[in-house]
Amino acid sequence: MAEKKAYPLRISAEVLNATQRWADDELRSVNAQIEYLLRDALRKSGRLPTPDPDNQESST
Repeated sequence: MAEKKAYPLRISAEVLNATQRWADDELRSVNAQIEYLLRDALRKSGRLPTPDPDNQESST
């Protein structure tokens, strides 16, 4: 598993509330939801390699 680093994030209350609702719908924490969204955006933009199908990581 990759090393995790803490990073303070300033975010508007409106965006945080919407992210919390989305995370609740997907049974994730807000932190896991933000990381999921960032990874998805990075993969789609070609800035992060797609996961190896033989060694898939968890979606949480």
